[in-house]
Amino acid sequence: MRVDARELFKHVTAEKSELYRKIMDAFAAAKRQFRLHLRPDEVLGEAQWNAAPPRIEDLQGALAQLAEWGNLESQPDTARVASISDFYRARFLYRLSEGGEAVESALAVFSQALRRRAELQSVALEDIAKQLQVLRNLAQEPVFDAAKIHETLRDLVRVFEGLAENAQAFMVSIGRSIELQHSDINAIIAYKKRLIDYLDRFIGDLVSRSGGIAQHLVALDPVISPLLQQASQRESRDAAPVQENEQEKPSTQSLDAWTERWKGLRGWFVSAGNDPPQGEVLRSRARSAIPHLLAVIAALNERRSGRSDRSADFRVLAHWFADCASEDEAHRLARAAFALNPARHFLIGAETSDLPATTPWNDAPPVRIHPRLREYGEMAPRGPLPRVQDRQAERERLQAQLTEEDREIQEARERLASGEPTRLSEFGELDRHGFQLFLTLLGETLPAQTHPDEVVERQTGDGLLRVRLEPLDADSTAEIATETGLFTGRDHLLTVTSMEARHE
Repeated sequence: MRVDARELFKHVTAEKSELYRKIMDAFAAAKRQFRLHLRPDEVLGEAQWNAAPPRIEDLQGALAQLAEWGNLESQPDTARVASISDFYRARFLYRLSEGGEAVESALAVFSQALRRRAELQSVALEDIAKQLQVLRNLAQEPVFDAAKIHETLRDLVRVFEGLAENAQAFMVSIGRSIELQHSDINAIIAYKKRLIDYLDRFIGDLVSRSGGIAQHLVALDPVISPLLQQASQRESRDAAPVQENEQEKPSTQSLDAWTERWKGLRGWFVSAGNDPPQGEVLRSRARSAIPHLLAVIAALNERRSGRSDRSADFRVLAHWFADCASEDEAHRLARAAFALNPARHFLIGAETSDLPATTPWNDAPPVRIHPRLREYGEMAPRGPLPRVQDRQAERERLQAQLTEEDREIQEARERLASGEPTRLSEFGELDRHGFQLFLTLLGETLPAQTHPDEVVERQTGDGLLRVRLEPLDADSTAEIATETGLFTGRDHLLTVTSMEARHE
């Protein structure tokens, strides 16, 4: 018999939904205990009632209603029959129906998803890097081990899917700031500190490990196709047979699925075209979550400090007026509160030139106003129109300034991009443009470094320069004098090569 799905969910929104849910929870627990059926008195004794248990008559009516909706199945109970009268009295055994079991599973998944606390998995980044290293080792073997390759890819995809799903859910929960809605101010401050430390630690792990993961992915590009082929062939062995008229075979479908998963994993850490990798997008979202969190906390502090509205302001102002010692003091307060300053007279003509500002309007002499001013609100300008100003000198000065800045930037680029290895301690003094370019090169190179002693070489985002950064002794020190101060740190060997000169 086909059951309407809408009937199966009626007990959730019915009038006695709490009673129905307690009964269904008891049957779900019995299902987990491998019990075949329950009697009404067993449901009455085993269900977790919040208050006093219902009467047995009400419970039997609820069981009959659930059976009518299709959540339960009933059958006559003949095990306890001791007389003819007991045989004719209606007794039933109840168990979960197929539809009722499906509804309970769906509600359990729904409740678990609502209660889940998403998290940023720093450990997943380490696991992904290890699995990729294992995959590279398997690719170098003379004979492919299909079982190990399939197991490694499966674990890699499982870890990556958990990382991506939890990161997305965590960013959404940060945007909603659900955890901060019903907390006191001390709990909010403590949560803010823990969350900022949590984000800071994850961002650091993401920056330090993304470069290594990207290197593994790029190194696997030439050999990933046969590895995915091995995994898809092993996975398709257990596929059910298909008909001849079906277009795609299970092996083809499995290979397409593995290719799509690998493309998604690669897009997380390696840039494709002009779009940044998803790992950098997550890092920017995590960084932007910190000021957003601070803004939410500021709003909550303002809300908790007491709402200020117009009526409250007027009541405070009324108290101030009541405390005034004289009318003059009250008038001064009124002028300050409502901006009621004395009227100023227009000084037009000789008749109003010596008129003080405190003269009442009734005592002041009349002022003759031109009819056009009364009608249109403005007077017609007298004399010729002003000439158009010549801005050629300003344009030339601005062009000269831009040219000078371009020249300084180009000189700084030529000084740094010499193509020769140079110690940072030998740079001497850098001007504003040279120091800005130096910081930009460090910002694009250091995130790819997974260890302080690792040599890093990469191309800048604009494709104009190639930077190689080689750390020197751990106790070495470099000092660079700038216009804004002294830059100090561990000494490195920096090699900056212009790609244009390299191509030439």
